[in-house]
Formats: sequence, structure tokens, C-alpha cells
Amino acid sequence: MFRGTLTALITPFINGRVDTTALKRLVEMQISAGIHGLVACGTTGEAAAMTQEEKLEVVRTVVRISGGKVPVIAGAGTNNTAQTVDNVRRLADLGVDGVLVVTPYYVKPTQKGMIEHFEKVAEVGLPVVAYNVPGRTGVSLSAETAAALSNIPRVVGLKEASGDMRLAADIARRIGGEFSLLSGDDFTYLPFLSVGGVGCISVASNLLPGPMADIYNKFAAGDLSGARAIQHRLLPLMDALFMEPNPIPVKAAAAMLGWCAEEIRLPLTQLSENLKPRLRAALASVGLIES
Repeated sequence: MFRGTLTALITPFINGRVDTTALKRLVEMQISAGIHGLVACGTTGEAAAMTQEEKLEVVRTVVRISGGKVPVIAGAGTNNTAQTVDNVRRLADLGVDGVLVVTPYYVKPTQKGMIEHFEKVAEVGLPVVAYNVPGRTGVSLSAETAAALSNIPRVVGLKEASGDMRLAADIARRIGGEFSLLSGDDFTYLPFLSVGGVGCISVASNLLPGPMADIYNKFAAGDLSGARAIQHRLLPLMDALFMEPNPIPVKAAAAMLGWCAEEIRLPLTQLSENLKPRLRAALASVGLIES
């Protein structure tokens, strides 16, 4: 259902509020550059530091500005099943094409508990993309559990962000062709496609939506060398975007480009000053600013 490069959008803030003007410009830029989809209010969008009303405002804005040109997925997951179900119900009224639901963090559920969690969420009726990111949650879906999720009606995909290519390959061989297996790591995009993935929910595409979309476009067209060339060219930028926890560097990069303020919400802080020259060099290496 979802494939290609989908941008995990940053959320611009100004003076403690969502900067909807900057957000509109970002969405318009993404669509005009050929992005395949948008993800609002995920980790990169600082959803954990936003109120429920702010998250709904962001999703409403992204859906309206995208105008059906690309699918919009909204982050909805928490470590509380009932709260997650309520979040999904609220989003159902906004016209999103799907919801991104992280595995319950901190509480460390069993594999059985995670399956039942997603079953309850899927009962709301929206397409669900599960999200496996053990580095942030403390738990990881097994390949067997991922396959079980693919058999739940309306669980249509998985964002797999463990960085483990063996796990990704094992999941890919177990699931059906209609299930959207998406990388959650820019670094692994091309190898992820090679083992059976169908796209990526990307941080780097906030800055370079066209080239990130072209990694998928070229791979899908059989141009492996072309896709590889893009992946190699963007690797220094991908590295720089994770010098500190996401979304600190990408928010700083967007500010350097004049797209929004660098404002970020605690407990995250602005990019360390000593790292800004490296970020500027990475932006220069891909032609976003002058060297």
C-alpha cells in the first residue's frame, strides 16, 4: 500500500507554537520534488513533546496542503494500548491514509503482547504501519511476530528501523507481497530494498526529497548503479544528520537553509555548536549551501 520514499517530516516551531506557515512550505516543497509520501508527527516531528491539539493541527495541515497528491501517514503510537486506540480514532476523522504505530516502549511487552496491541489498534479501521525501533523502545519484533502482524487485517506495513539486515531479510521472506516493508534508516535504504523492502521512511528527505525519492525510482527501474551512486553521494549528509539524536541535526540543517527556526523542544536541545561546521560541510557536499 505504501512504497517509495516517505519523508518523516520535521515540525517547525516558532515562539513555542507550531509554525504552520513554515510547515506548509515544507510540504509543498516535498510534493513538488516528487516525494512518494509524508509521515507527520513521528519521532522526527517531535510528537513526544507536543500536545494532542498540536499534533492534530499538524496532521490536519499536512493532509490539507498535500491535497491527496501523496499518501499521508500520521504517528499515533504510545506504550498504552487504550491511548493509542483513542489517538487513531481521532486521526480517522482527518483524512489520513494510515497511521504509524510504534511497538510499546519502556514497558517491554512480550511478542504476544505486541501482536494483541496491534490487533486492538487495527480494529479502529485505519491502515496501520507498525514501527520497530528497538534502539528507542527497548523491545524488538521478531521475524515471526512481524509475519503474524502481516496477517492482521488492516496492518498493511512495517517500518523496520533496527538496522539489522539479517532481520529485514528474514521478515521479507516471511511476508506477502502486498505488505509494505519500509526501512527506518537512511543508511540502509539501498541494501534494504535489495533484500525485499519496498521503501523508506526517511529523515534525509526533509532536505533532499528528490534524490531520496530517486533511490527508489532507480532501483525499481533496475538501475542499481544509479541508485548506488545517490546513496554514496548522500552518505556524508546521512551521517551528519545523526551526530546527535534525531531530529536535532535535521532541525538545525533546516534552520541553516532558512526554512524554519531551529527551535526544538526539551528534553531535546539545539545542535552543539562544535558540530555545526560538520553539518554545514555535509550540506555543502550535496549542494544545499555554498562551501
